[in-house]
Amino acid sequence: MRAKFNRRLTAMAVAAALSFSSSVWADTGGLRISIVDNNGNPVAGAKVKVRTPDSLTDKEAVSDAEGNVRLVGLDASTKYEVSITGAGYQPLVANNVRVVTGKSLSLSYQVSSENFEKIEVTGKQMAAMDTTSSMVATDITLDLTESLPTARSYQSYLQLVPGVKPSNGGNPSSKSGVNYSDIPDSRFGSAGTSSDNVYYIDGVNVTDNSAGTFGANFNSEIIQEQQIVTGGVPAKYAGGAGLVSRVVTKSGSNEFHGSINYYMQNDSLVADYKNDATREKSFSNFDTAVTLGGPIIKDKLWFFASYQLKNEDTDVPDPDTGAVARSVEREEKLGFAKITWQATDDDRLTFTYFNDPTDISGTDVASTPNNRDRVRKQGGDNYKIDYTHTWDDLILSAGYMSHEGELSDIAKDQATRNDVAYIGGSPTKAELSRGGLGSNTERFRNKENAYINLEYYLYTDMGEHKIEFGYEREENENYTNQVFTGDGAQYTSIASAQAGISLDEYIAASWTGEKEFSSGDKARFINAINGSDNKAYFVGLLDTDNDGAVSQDEIGAMTFNNTSGNPDNQVNSYRSLLSFQAPSEFVTKGQVVYLQDTWTLDNLTIAGGVRAEKWSHYANDGSKIFTFDWEFAPRLSAVYDINGDGESKVWAFGGRYYDPIRTNMTAFAGNVKGNVTSEQVMIGDEWLTYRTRGPADAMFAPSTATPYTDEFMLGYQQSILDDMSVSFTYTDRKTKDILEDYDLGLYAETGEYKDTFLELPLSYFGFSEVPRTNYVIATLEGGVRKYKGYEVAFRKHKTDNWQMLASYTHNDAEGNTNSDSNADYQGDWSVLDPRAPNQYGKQPGSIDDQFKIAASYFFDNGIEIGAVYNWNSGVRYSETQAIGGRHLPVFVDEAYEFGGWTDTWIKEGAVGSHTTPSFGTLDLRVKYSMDIDIYKAEFFLDIFNALDDQAVTREQDLLSGDGTYEFGEAMNWVEPRRFYLGMRLSF
Repeated sequence: MRAKFNRRLTAMAVAAALSFSSSVWADTGGLRISIVDNNGNPVAGAKVKVRTPDSLTDKEAVSDAEGNVRLVGLDASTKYEVSITGAGYQPLVANNVRVVTGKSLSLSYQVSSENFEKIEVTGKQMAAMDTTSSMVATDITLDLTESLPTARSYQSYLQLVPGVKPSNGGNPSSKSGVNYSDIPDSRFGSAGTSSDNVYYIDGVNVTDNSAGTFGANFNSEIIQEQQIVTGGVPAKYAGGAGLVSRVVTKSGSNEFHGSINYYMQNDSLVADYKNDATREKSFSNFDTAVTLGGPIIKDKLWFFASYQLKNEDTDVPDPDTGAVARSVEREEKLGFAKITWQATDDDRLTFTYFNDPTDISGTDVASTPNNRDRVRKQGGDNYKIDYTHTWDDLILSAGYMSHEGELSDIAKDQATRNDVAYIGGSPTKAELSRGGLGSNTERFRNKENAYINLEYYLYTDMGEHKIEFGYEREENENYTNQVFTGDGAQYTSIASAQAGISLDEYIAASWTGEKEFSSGDKARFINAINGSDNKAYFVGLLDTDNDGAVSQDEIGAMTFNNTSGNPDNQVNSYRSLLSFQAPSEFVTKGQVVYLQDTWTLDNLTIAGGVRAEKWSHYANDGSKIFTFDWEFAPRLSAVYDINGDGESKVWAFGGRYYDPIRTNMTAFAGNVKGNVTSEQVMIGDEWLTYRTRGPADAMFAPSTATPYTDEFMLGYQQSILDDMSVSFTYTDRKTKDILEDYDLGLYAETGEYKDTFLELPLSYFGFSEVPRTNYVIATLEGGVRKYKGYEVAFRKHKTDNWQMLASYTHNDAEGNTNSDSNADYQGDWSVLDPRAPNQYGKQPGSIDDQFKIAASYFFDNGIEIGAVYNWNSGVRYSETQAIGGRHLPVFVDEAYEFGGWTDTWIKEGAVGSHTTPSFGTLDLRVKYSMDIDIYKAEFFLDIFNALDDQAVTREQDLLSGDGTYEFGEAMNWVEPRRFYLGMRLSF
């Protein structure tokens, strides 16, 4: 696998030269400058030139009859110099002007006549809003991040953005993005991770193509600008229910600049934990990095490079005794290199490389027993090459990129995995979790992309047009090689004390540990018995009424007693047997085309366009298993500059975002020659295979559609004073065509749900007869998520020694499904069907209200003070029960009929009905800077959770508890007050 990938990289230059490219995200922004004289009259014929030490690109233009100038193709920077000269006027120079990627910011300058007795040269920079765009985005600048307490990563910077929800895992939800999983993370629980986001680093899409989370790390010191988009996305760009994070890196300069830094922390800098349930960890970490950039050839060829080493050693305590259970080391080596060549005034070539190899010797989750620990290896190489050519009114961008993402796990204990469940008592973790992790897994999530982008500027008597066209080809690879450890099986057993329990008793009982079977499995057992070569044995054992067949009552009465072959002499009930092993590589190939026109006439801008996407999925034998037809996502916005001065705007946006199916579902439907696992139940003294996962396990239904989100937004933004603005945004979203896997043996017109509200005709799935497969991947009938929210934000950029970003967000998220490309139970079980009673409710994982403020002040003596305060009203969660490794909503005690089907439906009010307590955290930074000749020394002290408010972040959602925590009892808390020390020397 690695060899194949590296061979592709050797041909990268050739591929880049041959491929037309559309940058998925354009790397440039623009300025719209209005020039007036002392009387407010427009100044025509003024020459405007802009330049910055951060970019090789200089631009100049002449103002028109209305005194307006538009400059495009500018690299992101906060250090632009704008110079204005004109006959009869004093020259004007304005410094520290901002340019933001993907925006055309509005500025106004007043020049003074040479004949004035008192000559004034003034420059006014507004809050610099883009009065032609409806895109809702937050620009995270170096000025902001270097003055605030953050975790020194592009993921942590997302927490500064209005409406972004808390996330310890670095993949936060925003607005309507799913923020809940019914398979809880052992550390963070059910909420706090979104799979709806998109992550770009210099245009390289590093989103994990299987999990939908970020797939790469890098040194935060290389960030020039990070832009986070949360709505109103034009057709040129991908969008969705989550946020889009886009990082632009530094490029060097005409002077040599560099830095070396060192940050450290250990357990002596952490306050005591206030809750007795949390065991304190002994740890130490350091983070050191060097950067160097400068000219190879001045004004022509620049370079910028960085290397970062991050190391953390943690002593993980045993949750019961407090003694050190194991020591874990995490080491990251992050490299970066970028070369920018301005071959001519109109031609530029950029090559970018970064990698992030990371070795982790184990997990630091205290609740994970040593026997379930694993060694992880992750990271990979990333390349991108870009070419840009500029004509007077036309910009062509072309390029190629390659992303490698490894995420491999090796079990420390190679014994057979055995999860044991108990009724009553207080079993220990060791008793519940016997044997090893259960498998060794090598994984790679790789991506290649080639693209072209054209921007054409057309000026007419009826206004100006910005016309954009792009075409993109992308290939995603999901490689997995998984081997079961021990005897090649993984067990879920019953504790020996419960020997003799019947299947019906098993299903009805409340267990500590995992319960594998549900009432829906009875039919599967009977079907497997009828098709078994050993049918006579099973019928003879279970057929108590001697009618020659096994009924649901008879299968429910069977008992579990057998311990033969069990790795820990517990009672056999379930096992997953790896009956065939082989590595697998699944591929998706996509094409994207977009066309949009942004038309500005006087104060009004209309932007309309369409984005079209087509994706094909390939099995692990290379065969094409499904192609989604071209999906068209129209987007339309109207923006009005209220006074025509660039200081206020109102806008409306309506559009559709598609969410292409990830490679995890390709792997579910395309396992033709890879691993085959047999799910087995112990009946008597024999294992019965009742379900096979592997070849022909699942397939895409012909009618399967791509999930989409429709968005409608209204907004208003107003400049208050220089470089200060306030905005209001209202968002209404609906997500439909949600993906799920179906058991057609239940839902088709010949299945168990026949003649009930649950029945779905074969034509719904696009079939004329029932396919020979366990599951079909299809559109979830009745599945919907709805979101309404509003947001107020205030932004002041760095002027007069201070800056601030503040926001309040209200979220109202409802729906009847949290499925998000994860093959959950909603197409397999009547009670969880979105159309079933009591399924619709407030979305688990949602946070109703959030308030954020981040600010810093710079004293003249070199001291800077920064603070971040984040408050939220608490996370919504459901009343749940543990079934098959998932936390599913609890059911009513007595079955009742609904729509012609009798079942124990979800309990009324169980979904999203509870909320964790509200809390806020205050983080502080104190920084001191001093100049030493040509060097600058900086010293940092960060104080996280300065008030030491160790608030509750997670409560137990299992209605019966888990043997340790009762329902509603606190399970996770905000970390104690933590100090973080650092220093940097730069020149």
